[in-house]
Amino acid sequence: MALAEDEYTNDGTVDIHKNPANKRKTGNWKACRFILGNECCERLAYYGMSTNLVNYLQKQLSMGNAAASKSVTNWSGTCYATPLLGAFLADAYLGRYWTIAIFSIIYALGMAFLSLTASINGLKPSCDSSGCHATASQKAVCFVALYLIALGTGGIKPCVSSFGADQFDETDDTEKEKKSSFFNWFYMSINVGALIASSVLVYIQMNVGWNWGFGIPAVAMVIAVVFFFFGSPLYRLQKPGGSPLTRIIQVIVASCRKFNVKVPDDKSLLYETRDAESNIQGSRKLEHTDKLRFFDKAAVEDLKSLENPWKVCTVTQVEELKAIIRLLPIWASGIVFAAVYSQMSTMFVLQGNTLDQHMGPKFKIPSASLSLFDTVSVLIWAPIYDLVIVPFARKFTGHPRGFTQLQRMGIGLLISVFSMVVAGILEVVRLGSVHKNNYYDREYIPMSIFWQVPQYFLIGCAEVFTFIGQLEFFYDQAPDAMRSLCSALSLTTISLGNYLSTLLVTIVTKVTTRNGKLGWIPDNLNRGHLDYFYWLLTILSIINFLVYLFIAKWYTYKKTVDR
Repeated sequence: MALAEDEYTNDGTVDIHKNPANKRKTGNWKACRFILGNECCERLAYYGMSTNLVNYLQKQLSMGNAAASKSVTNWSGTCYATPLLGAFLADAYLGRYWTIAIFSIIYALGMAFLSLTASINGLKPSCDSSGCHATASQKAVCFVALYLIALGTGGIKPCVSSFGADQFDETDDTEKEKKSSFFNWFYMSINVGALIASSVLVYIQMNVGWNWGFGIPAVAMVIAVVFFFFGSPLYRLQKPGGSPLTRIIQVIVASCRKFNVKVPDDKSLLYETRDAESNIQGSRKLEHTDKLRFFDKAAVEDLKSLENPWKVCTVTQVEELKAIIRLLPIWASGIVFAAVYSQMSTMFVLQGNTLDQHMGPKFKIPSASLSLFDTVSVLIWAPIYDLVIVPFARKFTGHPRGFTQLQRMGIGLLISVFSMVVAGILEVVRLGSVHKNNYYDREYIPMSIFWQVPQYFLIGCAEVFTFIGQLEFFYDQAPDAMRSLCSALSLTTISLGNYLSTLLVTIVTKVTTRNGKLGWIPDNLNRGHLDYFYWLLTILSIINFLVYLFIAKWYTYKKTVDR
């Protein structure tokens, strides 16, 4: 018996053939190398297409600065909203493996279609010495391809990180330790793909052609799909636990039905299954918590209705809902950070377009390629965090990971404030040079684009603290059978951050262009005030950080019942 326990996982995972997962033959780093390879190629494809998208829309599809910026943030926001659909299907019906597999194929088809819109005469815009002239139908076809990609991302983004973490048995202390390292390596693989995309692919797009610039990411996505399927015999799969939304609604309905029922002082009298396992497939039992007590009414025993989950719910089911509610304020605090992050693919690029992009007499670096400094920052700070910051912080905090996950995210939010301050200062200096030297109608001003490096570098540093911390936090604090859903929930902060950026640009444009004024963000930024937009984001970030401090102090961490 002891041998069997050592041979198979104890967290309910199975192999691709639906047999109990063998520890020696499945999971761990031997399976994760395929997942990390898949993620690296998929991110190369995504960033290779999205990093420079604002320039494609502006130059090839003849959009203005504000329109191109809003189109990119709307599309990017959708890419981070569709994961809610993919997560629901993964947790409820398909499981993470099959969700990734199906949506990866949709993603690859979208990438192929996009590359065709930039390659085939009739689909791609016609260009001459005066610029490019895209028809309404050509714009429509391009956006169909983009939103097909957005649908494909919906099944991958919420599942890949959780699927990778599933390869480590939480009941095995040795494997559990490796899981935290997996999230760092996972984010590193994302940034390796992004590094190649923001350097090599952006250069190809601006200097060779958009057909190659979009074709290579399409090929990378096909490689990502092949990589993922190659690892199939090694994967550990968590069984889907049924619809998490149904369980949530059942608790709310049962609580409302028992509005006048008093919850017993002895919480051990609340209903829970007598078995060691939870009655929710793929989930451990959760300990009762004292906050949000109204929902405890759903678990008050009623002997006549024990078989009806719409009248009586288990403590674990109630605690699932409580866990989601506790996560929501933390989730909301990430929206402003995501709005700041989204500036790298919009306003930073447009700002860079006005600066001197030369490296030597002949070579010009595309403004979108500066995002590689964000990637380099992540690649530098991620190992520094693990190898230097964590051991140093541990001496003072006593926490095994140096900081709690909430403290880690909070530090990132604070750093993001400084990134906007630096971007704003650069724009003040840039506009000062424009005013002083009458550069209003110059395409470039004699000021190096590399003055943008600090703002990219600071955002990269903030990512290491906030985004990696968020990945680990939402996986760790999610109920076992809702991990894809909670990963998707964390991704929707990026979606709403992009939509917030779009909303801010829309409001700012409408308010500041009254009475015939050019506004803060005109097509000619030399005659605008992009610095005011950065100061607006700085103020919002400071307010968001102060609210976050209050939320983090209130938060109660999840506890599982020991087996």
